[in-house]
Amino acid sequence: MNGSPQPRLKKAAAAADGPKRPLPASLSRNAPLVPVDSAGGQALAAVIAILTFLAALCAGGAELVAASSAQWRSEISREVTIQIRPNAQRSIDQDVERAVALARQAPGVEEAQAFTREESERLLEPWLGTGLDFNDLPVPRLIVIKIQEGAKPDFSALRQSLQREVPGATLDDHALWVSRLSTMANTIIGVGVFLVTLVLIAAALAVIFATRGAMASNREVVEVLHFVGANDDFIAKEFQRRFFRLGLRGAAIGAGAAMVLTLALGLVTRSWRASPTGDQIEALFGAFTIGWRGYAVVVLIALFVAVITGIVSRLTVRRFLNENG
Repeated sequence: MNGSPQPRLKKAAAAADGPKRPLPASLSRNAPLVPVDSAGGQALAAVIAILTFLAALCAGGAELVAASSAQWRSEISREVTIQIRPNAQRSIDQDVERAVALARQAPGVEEAQAFTREESERLLEPWLGTGLDFNDLPVPRLIVIKIQEGAKPDFSALRQSLQREVPGATLDDHALWVSRLSTMANTIIGVGVFLVTLVLIAAALAVIFATRGAMASNREVVEVLHFVGANDDFIAKEFQRRFFRLGLRGAAIGAGAAMVLTLALGLVTRSWRASPTGDQIEALFGAFTIGWRGYAVVVLIALFVAVITGIVSRLTVRRFLNENG
């Protein structure tokens, strides 16, 4: 028991000599030391649920971007394109055939396929619109090269062969796009982690204020417990146990709501899959699902919030008792 017991004994003796007052409701039989079903406890549970919901959405969004970025980089890194610009002094069809033959001879190449003129023109429709006459436009031809899985070929020899035998042909290994996608994904993931950290700090601050309020409203209970021999560690454990349960309940509600919202959005995007909007969403975010790893992260966040609630409440109680001991 921290501090000298004399002041507390004098207070208890004075209370015994004075008029009899009923014991606080929190000291009745089978009543918890820290009531969590009060209005303040319900409000704190709601705050924790909202903060957990926001943290779970941030973490789920970061996981979704990370998975989509990995898929994009995997697809892009397995494809290389050759662009052949028209030359009035050469036959572009012959240049395309020669470039395809050179690409298929390169080590690590699984397949090389050239786009027809019509397919190349359709690639320009999103920017130029439909119904245009491309006969007078120098539309380049594209060749898509698929790389064997796990292979990391060196295309320096292919570049030299193209420059020598197919003038006007350029090879793009998309290294710049892969680097930009990686940078963008890492930035978004970093922002998500930062937001989750801010939400957890906000939850800790809410628990601190709620714990100090509960200690102030239960001051008489704490004094009586000190009088009957309870030490500070016992009182702190009681607060920690009650606030952990309260935090676990709020965190479970918030995490559950985030999972339900994610599942609902996944069902909606799958129903839109045949529409242009659904195709664009699927191109950006895949099937709009965070997978088992994303759901595991959400569960871990909920547990982490509950643990933070219990630990912060205990530390706050010990500091409050030391300040008022």
